[in-house]
Amino acid sequence: MRSSTRAVVAGLAALAVVTLAGCGDDAAGGSDGKLDVVASFYPLEFIARSVGGDAVNVTTLTAPGVEPHDLELTPKQVGTIAGAKLVVYEGGLQPAVDEAVAQNAKSAGFDVAPAAQLEATGADFEEHPEGEAAGTPSSTVKPASYTSEGLDPHFWLDPVRYEAVVQAVTDKLVATDPDHADGYKQRAATLLGEVGKLDTEYKAGLADCKLKTFVTSHEAFAYMAKRYGLTMVGIAGFTPDAEPTPTRIKEVQEIVQKQQVTTIFYEELVSPKVAESIARDVHVKTAVLSPIEGLSDANSQETYLSLMRENLQELRKANSCA
Repeated sequence: MRSSTRAVVAGLAALAVVTLAGCGDDAAGGSDGKLDVVASFYPLEFIARSVGGDAVNVTTLTAPGVEPHDLELTPKQVGTIAGAKLVVYEGGLQPAVDEAVAQNAKSAGFDVAPAAQLEATGADFEEHPEGEAAGTPSSTVKPASYTSEGLDPHFWLDPVRYEAVVQAVTDKLVATDPDHADGYKQRAATLLGEVGKLDTEYKAGLADCKLKTFVTSHEAFAYMAKRYGLTMVGIAGFTPDAEPTPTRIKEVQEIVQKQQVTTIFYEELVSPKVAESIARDVHVKTAVLSPIEGLSDANSQETYLSLMRENLQELRKANSCA
């Protein structure tokens, strides 16, 4: 069903290309002299806006409150992709975006995945049949039931990987719009400095924790856990709103009790019902740990930087860090 929908959308977008081709013919791409940039979801939008500043017009494809893994594009959005001078996206995270770029914006598309150096972290990105193991802590060996494992897309929750992507996007902006290169480089230096501070704060803040295991709604935090010496346990795998099997729920409950976990973390864009149910059963607390995949009405005034710092404080609290 999704494939047929995307085919229709792609066909409609082809018509939009003709209309858009006559618009914004200057070097920067927009009628106002600014570079027209499309960002596929919030972490990349934040980079594009922070580095681009007043030299760019940024459009994001994933609206506030929308879970980016489930994004489907409208014909208008595909037309926007077709008319952009630069489309910043992460290949493999949002198939609809991958298809739209491939069919309508090959020359403008910029996939950040190579810069992020994605890995198969041990997080489980497939839902399993009833009775089959689904997911293990990020620092443990995979069980035999892992028949397939994809690359973990959640690079932005590791400040070091995020720094690499900031630099890659900056280089692409400079190459695409050299007239504004100095401004891009200056703003990038500021952002890189802030992200570097995050890494320092996480190293110090998580260096001495009584507990090393934390439980989350879905397995978005493996890179961060690996970077700072923690172990992530996800209730769901790649799909945040997937229903975990009874077997998986039992596994998580046993881990919580054995490891003396104090908190079950859930996220803003997905129902907390499963996390709350597990927490009630094992008599622990719940709290928000944001995967920072997008903003919502509740946190619309936040930024990537502020949400990362809030995550750090929640982890320190839950894991009794000195």
